[in-house]
Amino acid sequence: MSTDTRTITVGIDGSRSSLDAADWAAREAQRRRLPLRLLHAGTEPAVSGGVFDIDDIDVPAGRTRAALDRAAIELSYAHPALDILARRTATPAVPALLAAAVEAETLVLGSRGRTGSAGFPVGSVALGVAARADRPVVLVRAGELPEDERVPVVDGSPPSTAPYLPVVLGLDPDASADDLIGYAFDTAAVRSAPLHVVHPWTLPTSTLRPWRHRFPGTAVREHRVDGDPGPRLLEASARAGLLVVGRRTGRGPGRAARSLIRHAGCPVAVVPHD
Repeated sequence: MSTDTRTITVGIDGSRSSLDAADWAAREAQRRRLPLRLLHAGTEPAVSGGVFDIDDIDVPAGRTRAALDRAAIELSYAHPALDILARRTATPAVPALLAAAVEAETLVLGSRGRTGSAGFPVGSVALGVAARADRPVVLVRAGELPEDERVPVVDGSPPSTAPYLPVVLGLDPDASADDLIGYAFDTAAVRSAPLHVVHPWTLPTSTLRPWRHRFPGTAVREHRVDGDPGPRLLEASARAGLLVVGRRTGRGPGRAARSLIRHAGCPVAVVPHD
């Protein structure tokens, strides 16, 4: 993984989903020991009814009149050791987020929620950015809680001490997707979580071998499927902490990836690769 761009950046628009995404991003930044950047873009206020001038300035930590400021303060209380920077820009959302992704290790965005037509509607900012960003984009549904990424607690111990649920990687027969495979292995290693790889029978058996050697502490389970791996990935996502899928650089997610984004039972990381 590249180490020249080292922040976790999350888009904030004042919605519940973006605040839940910010909480997920804060946990990811803490896991990776990276700074967290909160970004509100566009010409609309970051909270309904809020009125303030929008420009390319850093937000003073003491201001609480906008959702962006409140999010920074709440996250600083929840994660006191985390380096947090909140920023507004008048640049429209999609180009601002795409520019931010270039400077980020991971870009995190929210969606609409878990009820009704939950997911990412085609043409939304989230899906549009995920289709074009140069870095991994994690899409987080509204209502995502810290305990959702961990094994359920049954003995009364604190949820934060439970092991992480598996990271699930959907892999096609393209054996050259090193960025995609590396992201999945690295993410599993950071969490000390197992990695479950779902791929077709035609994938060469040697594809994962160098990654197993590079990450000897990561338990890897392969699930070979005959035909469309989508249903198996959706099933696995219901018991996963993160689903990782790829897209070709210069292309948006394919139909199967878009379906996974809409219906997966956990956050989805969309990783560009050659």
